[in-house]
Amino acid sequence: MYDDHYGLSGRPFQLTPDPRFWFDTATHRKAMAYLGYGLAQGEGFIVITGDVGAGKTTLVGHLMATVDRERLHVIKIVSTQIEAEDLLRMVAGGLELDSAGMTKAQLLTAIERGLHAMARSGRRTLLIVDEAQALPVSALEELRMLSNFQAGGHALLQIFLLGQPEFRERLHGSERLEQLRQRVIAMHHLDPMGPEEVEPYMVHRLKVVGWNGRPRFTPDAFQALYKGSDGVPRRLNQLAGRVLLFGAIEQIDTIDARAVTAVIADIAGDSPVGRPAAFVQPAPMPVAEEPRSIRSVREEIAPEPVPVRDDALMARLAALEARVQDQDAVMRRVLTLLVDWVEGEQRPDLASVHAVSR
Repeated sequence: MYDDHYGLSGRPFQLTPDPRFWFDTATHRKAMAYLGYGLAQGEGFIVITGDVGAGKTTLVGHLMATVDRERLHVIKIVSTQIEAEDLLRMVAGGLELDSAGMTKAQLLTAIERGLHAMARSGRRTLLIVDEAQALPVSALEELRMLSNFQAGGHALLQIFLLGQPEFRERLHGSERLEQLRQRVIAMHHLDPMGPEEVEPYMVHRLKVVGWNGRPRFTPDAFQALYKGSDGVPRRLNQLAGRVLLFGAIEQIDTIDARAVTAVIADIAGDSPVGRPAAFVQPAPMPVAEEPRSIRSVREEIAPEPVPVRDDALMARLAALEARVQDQDAVMRRVLTLLVDWVEGEQRPDLASVHAVSR
């Protein structure tokens, strides 16, 4: 909707990763430098971590778009708690091997032969595993074993692991992963972009789809966009897309901080968790008036204020406790009479009620 309104050829802030929109933030530039160094080594593990929405998948997309496929065969796996043997079968599938019916030993032999065949064709093999924090230790150990395959003193397989921050912590904290940790030749953590990167990031993405300055963004709009997203690319894309939609609906050609703030409040209102308190206050419950007969009984049995002196405190408390117990018994009797009246559709014997209350 907003792309037509503003004359754009596409949606610049779509959440689906697209290599066309790659932008070199400082942290992504460092990540690509580490990847370049790791790939030049041709062995071991490269580890990239980042929070949800930090741009790990976009980084992989950019890498896939820039590598020479004639020299590098890439196998990509998205981990969803894959067990060790299933992971091996996925690697075999990436080498175009039929692993049906194979035992684990046969599977490992077939993978090694497939890697040798790929090397003879003049291509190295890169295995990319996304969401690596979900892999069990047994699967990570199988990856380490695969990295041992060699030919002529050169590794047949290089492995690129992407994961959330807990994977980095797990890698450093687990004794069982010591051998894998020693094979990591490059590691980088993707940080959110800085406040000064929001404007060039957005301008770049807008220009990819033919932006000609409409709508115009004021400096305080970029500040509000950073504040509303904390510099996390996916959150910034989500917010910027909603801001453009808001601008198209409201027919405005200048986006300022007020427009961004209005959208942030609207997004917060989408979820009860983030909704302002005014939206979640429950309506007051109507209070039904008690029947006059019950109210009069309560007034009659209500205890009168008793002046208490310090020297008689314990005695007064004991007397009040006994009286409360008596009142409780009286109320149960009164309620029994009222139930009998309702079920028998007869008027209650008020004399009996009065007698009980004495």
